[in-house]
Amino acid sequence: MRQLTALLFITILIGCNPAKIDQKAEGEKLMQVSREWARSLSPDSIDRTMSFWADSAIFLSTNITPMNKAEIRKMIEESVRMPGFKMDWQPVSVSVSESGDMGYLIEKSQITYHNQTSDKPVTLYGQALTIWKKDADGNWKNVAEASFPAPAPNNQKQLTTSL
Repeated sequence: MRQLTALLFITILIGCNPAKIDQKAEGEKLMQVSREWARSLSPDSIDRTMSFWADSAIFLSTNITPMNKAEIRKMIEESVRMPGFKMDWQPVSVSVSESGDMGYLIEKSQITYHNQTSDKPVTLYGQALTIWKKDADGNWKNVAEASFPAPAPNNQKQLTTSL
C-alpha cells in the first residue's frame, strides 16, 4: 500500500510540472519560419505568403494607418505587381516566451522596385519587430508587425536582444 501511495504521489507531482520548453530550439524554429516566409513572397504565391499571418494580424508602419489582414493582402498584391519588385528579409534576433507559445523577432529587410520616373531600380532598407503566436495546431503565426525605414546596411548596427 505504501508503494502504491508513493507511486500515486510521484505521478501527481510529475503531472503538475509541465515539460520545460527549449527556448533556444524554439527560437531557431521561429527564425526558420520567418526565412520560409521570405522565400514564399511572389505574385503566384499570395495565399502561401498570407498563411503566415494570423487572422487577427495587424501591420504598422511609418505614415500609414494600421492594417488588418485583408488590407495587408491588398498591399502585398499591389507590391508584387510593381515592375522589378523584390523583397527579402532576414531575422536578426529572436526571443521566445518560457511557455514556448509566443515570441518576437527583430528583422532586417530590403525592398527593390523599378522607379518608372528615373528608369532605375530603387532599394529601400527596413527593420521590423514581428510578434508571433502559436495557433491551435502549434504553427507560428505573425500577429503583429511594426516595420520602419533603416539606414543602408553599411550604416546598420547588429541588433541583439533578449528577454
